[in-house]
Amino acid sequence: MTLTQLRYFIAIADAGLNITLAAERIHATQPGLSKQLKQLEDELGFRLFIRKGKSLEAVTHAGQHVLIRARTILAEADNIRSIAANLRNDARGEFHIATTHTQARFALPAAITELNVRYPQVSVHLLPGPADEALAQLEAGRVDLAVVSGTGIAPAVGIAIPAYRWNRVIVAPDGHPLAERKRILSLDDLAAWPLVSYESSLKTESSLRRTFEGAGLRPRIAMTAGDADLIKTYVRAGLGLGVLAEMAMLSGDADLRVLPADHLLPQCTTWIVLRREAVLREYVLEFIHQFAPHLNRRDVTRALATNAPYEWPVVPHWRERSALLLPDAA
Repeated sequence: MTLTQLRYFIAIADAGLNITLAAERIHATQPGLSKQLKQLEDELGFRLFIRKGKSLEAVTHAGQHVLIRARTILAEADNIRSIAANLRNDARGEFHIATTHTQARFALPAAITELNVRYPQVSVHLLPGPADEALAQLEAGRVDLAVVSGTGIAPAVGIAIPAYRWNRVIVAPDGHPLAERKRILSLDDLAAWPLVSYESSLKTESSLRRTFEGAGLRPRIAMTAGDADLIKTYVRAGLGLGVLAEMAMLSGDADLRVLPADHLLPQCTTWIVLRREAVLREYVLEFIHQFAPHLNRRDVTRALATNAPYEWPVVPHWRERSALLLPDAA
């Protein structure tokens, strides 16, 4: 039994039993992957997959037990590699981040740019997508960390570190009736107009939906998108009022009117999510500090080393982060 065989087994399971996709993901050939899988099954003396012809239908009961332990073995092997690299002061490596489109576009660039200055030999790979997919990527061990947001409790996956708090804003095209009014915006005002919002607004657990329903109202969702730039594009096209993260509004959006919604919609928190008991490379710790300056390396490493809830420092708001984004030896 080898680590390569276990890695191939996990890759097939995570690819939905699609050997071709698994081979692509781990940069292997399909025949090579199949050969290693057969050798592993021969050594174990039982099948890891239920087969139908040449296709795989399911992971066997015994295979499920092996899969759990294989993930642990590979995670520990990665930890050993990280320990060795840190002891060698090795500044090279690959850094994989699963995150949402909004975080990738508007929140992460400054931290990644600074990381590149300090660790020019580290290659950063962003995997943008829905928050649940980002967390699934982390659970599967395909990324080093996930950056996701929500209005409720911390994600149940791994160890969630609060990076910053933020609010949503309502965005209207210049000349829109609500943009011209002097009084504070209300939910009744919003309910009267079509809205363009994030894809998550369609989910039953959406905080936007819950807020409207709590007031006896129903939001008129005209369109959803996973990308804040797309939301702004269709607000400009006249499809409706935009509901999006405040950090998504840039100086180039002067043609849009921003209407504060702090009093209407619950505040969100952006989380850095790590695998439990992971040994982080030095450049990952540096990135975390650059992205969340109120955190230092000791906070993060202590949290990873304990199973008890960790008491994090006070979490800054997005509007306060600029004062914290200064060089720090922590």
